[in-house]
Amino acid sequence: MAEALLNMLDPGAIVLGVKASSDKEVIRILAARLEALGYVKPSYGDAVVAREAALPTGLPLGGANNVAVPHTDPEHVIKPGLALATLAQPVLFSNMEDADEKLPVSIVFVMALNDKDKQVEMLQEIAGTIQSPEVIAALIAANSVEDVLGLLG
Repeated sequence: MAEALLNMLDPGAIVLGVKASSDKEVIRILAARLEALGYVKPSYGDAVVAREAALPTGLPLGGANNVAVPHTDPEHVIKPGLALATLAQPVLFSNMEDADEKLPVSIVFVMALNDKDKQVEMLQEIAGTIQSPEVIAALIAANSVEDVLGLLG
């Protein structure tokens, strides 16, 4: 289904059932995971939080199972990768289309890309994957990294 997504998603950067109180906290959890795995520089987390505040990435899918795709500029990235979190409880992210609207988000993909031209491609890949409410529900319900990889495979 989402081969490019699977190729970029490090199993070590998949975190399930995250308990977070804010969009910033979720971003920092995933940024720390990507940093520990050697994908990003120490500046990455702060850069993603700052970019999310200025250019929100909440994608409205209807209902409480929305998705956010925070990312930042290539200078904070060592090598390309993706991190994924499913949230125990939805966290509010600003809507990509209307920054004043807050969306309850249940799945967060953090993109670490070192080529700006690849950002649109990866966003399209993610958007294609999350079009299915069944896939979103199954990702949220996933109990293991293997379940997530199977759903995306």
